[in-house]
Amino acid sequence: MTVDAPLDQLAAHLSAAGPGRRRLRGVLALLAEGWQPLAELIRRPAAPRRSVEELLTLLGPDLESNGDRHRIQPARAQAYRTAFELAELAEPADPLADAVSQHTGLLPTIRSDIAAGPPPLPALDHVPATPESVLRRALWLAQRYDLAEARVLCLGDHDLTSLALCAVRPDLQVTVVDLDERLLAHIDGLARARGHRIHCLHADLRFGFPPAATGWADLVFTDPPYTPEGIGLFATRAVESLRDPATGRIHIAYGFSERSPALGAKVQQELLRLGLVFEALLPDFDRYQGAQAVGSASSLYVCRPTAKAKKTVAGTGIYTHGPQSIESTGAGQLGPVRELAARDGLEVVVRQPGWSAPVTARGAVAVDATADPGPWALRHLLAISADRVLLLVDNNHPDITSERGQRALADLVASKYKLRFLRSTPGPKSAVIVADRITETPAAQQVQRALLDRAHGKPGNIWREALTRTGLTKNEARARIAELTPGLDLGNRLIDLPRHQLAELLAAVSHA
Repeated sequence: MTVDAPLDQLAAHLSAAGPGRRRLRGVLALLAEGWQPLAELIRRPAAPRRSVEELLTLLGPDLESNGDRHRIQPARAQAYRTAFELAELAEPADPLADAVSQHTGLLPTIRSDIAAGPPPLPALDHVPATPESVLRRALWLAQRYDLAEARVLCLGDHDLTSLALCAVRPDLQVTVVDLDERLLAHIDGLARARGHRIHCLHADLRFGFPPAATGWADLVFTDPPYTPEGIGLFATRAVESLRDPATGRIHIAYGFSERSPALGAKVQQELLRLGLVFEALLPDFDRYQGAQAVGSASSLYVCRPTAKAKKTVAGTGIYTHGPQSIESTGAGQLGPVRELAARDGLEVVVRQPGWSAPVTARGAVAVDATADPGPWALRHLLAISADRVLLLVDNNHPDITSERGQRALADLVASKYKLRFLRSTPGPKSAVIVADRITETPAAQQVQRALLDRAHGKPGNIWREALTRTGLTKNEARARIAELTPGLDLGNRLIDLPRHQLAELLAAVSHA
C-alpha cells in the first residue's frame, strides 16, 4: 500500500457520499486535531456510528488507536487537512449562540439536576440529552413564543426540560406527565424548593391520559420512543393536551440515521396521518449521551395540528386498552394464577392491564402485568375494587424484590387491601401480588379508605366531604385541607398523582 492509499480510498468514499459528506469531513477534522473518544466522533458531527467506523477502517495505517480513543497520526494530519480542506470546515452558524452564552450560568444547575436524578427505567430504553441540549430547548421556546400566561406540557421529561424552562422563565406554568414515579418525585422536589409552577402527573400513555392535562396546554415538548408507534402515541396524546389546537404547537425530538431514511419516512407518515403539518424542522438540534446509531442527535419537529388532527384523536379508541375485560382464553400465564382464587371458591375475571377507568367486580380479578416497567402494580390496586386482586408481575419487579419495597407498597394500600407477595410463582421468572380486600376498616382509616376506593375522583372533594360530616363547614374543611397539604394539587384525580404525592396525601389525612 502506498503512503497516499488511505487518502485515495477516503476521497472516493467521500465523493460517493455526495453533499452529505460534510459530516464525514467533520469526523476527519476531529481526528486530525488529536485523540478523540468514539462517542465524540459520533456526537459532534452527528454522524451515525457505522459511518464513523467505516472511516476509521479506511484510514488504515494512518489511524492510531488507544482503547476507545483514535487520532490520525500527527505526521500525516496535515496531509488530511490539505486533501479534504479540513481547516476551512467551520461549524454551521448557531442562531441560539448568543442566548446560550448569556445563560451559561444555568448549565451547572442543569448538570447537577440531571446527575442527581434517577437513571432511566431499563424497560423504556431512554437515552439522555446533554445538559447543553436541554438548555437550548428552553431558550428556543422562550425566543420563539410569547410565553406570558402560556402553558407548557412536557410529555415525558427524563431530560428535565421542565426545570430548564422554569429556570429561563420562572413565571411559566408547566405540567409534566411521565410514567417514572422516581422522576416525578425528583422534579417535584426541585420545583417546590425553587418555587417553580410545575405540576407533576403520572400516566402510562398506552392506557389513558390525565383529565387534568387534557385540553390544558398551549405548547407541548416531547422526546418520545423513536418508532412509528411510539411517535404516533405521544403525538396523539399531545394533540389531546392542547387547549386550542388552532394556535397550539407540538415539538417532537426525533432522529433517524441518514443510512436509514425509510424509518424516518414511516415516522413522518405517521405524523401526517394524524393530521399534523411540519411548520419547521431544525436538523441536529439535540445531542445525546448515546443513541450512536442515529449520530447521537435528533431534529426538532415543530408540528401544527390541522382540523383532521382532532378528528383523528377522537376516533383512535386508545382508551379501550384498560377498562375492557377479557375472558381467560389467551391470557398467557394466568391459568395457574387463577387457582389462587379458585381454591377459595372465588370466581375469577381476567383483565388486560390498564387503569383509565374504575373496575368493580365480585370475586377475584387477575391481571397479567409481567410487562410492568414499575408503576403498574400500585395503579391497578387503586383502580380495581374486588374481593381479591391477583397481579402477575416479573420476579424482579421493584415493589417485591426487597422487604422495604414490599412494605412501601403494602402501606400505601393498607386501608383497602392486605398484600401477600409470592416470589417465583408460578415460575422462576414471575411473581404474584395477592391483594385481599380489607372488610373492616378502622375508624382512623376511614377517610384513607374512601380515597382509595374512589381513586378516579378528586381527593380534595372526597376529603372535604368527610370533614363536613364531622361538623366543619365546607370553607373550614377546605382551609384545613390546604393547611395540611400545602404542596399538593388535590383537584387532580387521585390515580393521576405521582406515588410520592399519594403517600404525602395519605400521611396528611392520618394527621387530620
